[in-house]
Amino acid sequence: MNRRHFIASVTATLASASEWSSGLNAAASTTSRRPNLLFIIADQFRGDCMSCAGNSMLPTPNLDRLAREGVRFTDSNCSYPVCVPSRTEILTGSSSATTHVYGNDAAKDMVSDPGPSFDNLLHEQGYMSRYYGKWHAPYNMTRTYDNKVASIPILPGIPNEHKEFLAYLKEHTPPRPAVKGELFDNDYARFYRPYPVDTQYAEAQQGGELAERRIKRSQQGVVGVVDVPAEYSLAAYTASQTLPALGEMKEGPFSLTCSIGPPHPPFLAVEPYADMFPAANMPLPKNLAPADRWSPYRLRAESMAHYHNADYVRQFTSAYYAMVADVDHEVGRVLDRLDELNLAHNTLVIFTADHGEMLGSHGMVSKMVFYQESVRVPLLMRMPGVIAPGSVVKQPVSGRDLFATILDYLAVKAPKRDGYSLRPLIEGSGPSGPDYRVSEWATDPAAHPNVPNYMVRTADWKLMMAESPESHATDALYDMKNDPFEMHNLLGPADDRSKYAGRADEMKERLITWLEQVHSPFLTSVKARKLV
Repeated sequence: MNRRHFIASVTATLASASEWSSGLNAAASTTSRRPNLLFIIADQFRGDCMSCAGNSMLPTPNLDRLAREGVRFTDSNCSYPVCVPSRTEILTGSSSATTHVYGNDAAKDMVSDPGPSFDNLLHEQGYMSRYYGKWHAPYNMTRTYDNKVASIPILPGIPNEHKEFLAYLKEHTPPRPAVKGELFDNDYARFYRPYPVDTQYAEAQQGGELAERRIKRSQQGVVGVVDVPAEYSLAAYTASQTLPALGEMKEGPFSLTCSIGPPHPPFLAVEPYADMFPAANMPLPKNLAPADRWSPYRLRAESMAHYHNADYVRQFTSAYYAMVADVDHEVGRVLDRLDELNLAHNTLVIFTADHGEMLGSHGMVSKMVFYQESVRVPLLMRMPGVIAPGSVVKQPVSGRDLFATILDYLAVKAPKRDGYSLRPLIEGSGPSGPDYRVSEWATDPAAHPNVPNYMVRTADWKLMMAESPESHATDALYDMKNDPFEMHNLLGPADDRSKYAGRADEMKERLITWLEQVHSPFLTSVKARKLV
């Protein structure tokens, strides 16, 4: 596939949308079967990296199609800006106070069970249930899937997703020797052409043995173009597992998850997508400057000086956008298969992510912070005849709300959890819970003494605050209506702090109310902390 073919594919997708929509109305009247669920989740996918969200540099025709035919949430917040806790909260609808999942090490947990998940409950109601792709949560929740779910960590007796992907690659595209200027990536077990932002770019230029070394390094520092055909990328691999499953489960009802690893690092693009996003054309974030003295993440930004180079940020963005385009193409393949099987009219489709990516904003990369780039994720939902096409919801929502929302639309009674069904918001019949949502991070001040542990978000305001009086973190209040890029902490300069202290206290009271509702063990310490 070259650029011309890609553009032709985009045009064809858009042209067929109205035909698809009219076909659904006829199909919907012929069935009374229980609705299916197709749940698509990507990893480290920013909420603003879709053309339907206003990104003019990044065409995402298939995600745009879901937005056009369903509902798009403009302010969907991940409940915990790192993989395993976030995914666990999505699956269970529960806060970390209930799941006791606080970090990625919980993916190695073979004993505890923070569920049941929405899939566990659907299975109990007679749903066929399968999960393909990246599993990143305590493993016991996979107990009701009809397939053996592969895990990322190497767990006893459990299929290893990475090894299975490498075997797939070896079968379809044999490896080759390195050429000068390339490096070896452990995740693909293939050579790649690094961009200058890559943390080992200088070594790659020396060639020879350095390029061949299989050294263990941070995924975040791997940026470039990998020598793998697009049809065998990691995103394509997961979609290729999902496609036959749709055919095998078509009699329904089913719940099928397609968990796509990209655009999580390593940031390795494949052609033709890499060629579509020249680094020189990439936009720079409006909040590119490293975080100022009043930022809760000033020390974190200072530790990432490598990414304070504007050219490096453009290169990083180039690789990231190419991976997003790859993901969008694979989502399109899955949606097309749903159409071919005449299943779309009776299937709730959801696309979301576990967290975002800073991508140079505030002088940072990665996630694990409460700035929008890290905490805001895409959320698209489609259910023909039930969800009005072209709907937009602007109220803040949380990944924690998906548990109740899914069970509501599938008419399965949901146990009380910490999230809320979004159906009233989607249908305009009323609010879905309170006017705020809470996100959490590393509620362990001993391990993380200098960062906020909670974020409280309303439509116009955002509070970040630490969990205990002993924390050395800087608390922050942002006016999201007038300062959408979060450049001015209103709890910083003395004049602002005095002026906005009442607003900050109101936001803190919302957090206290939520902590009471979820029976958090940190309620007392949060109450005792004075906003600083």
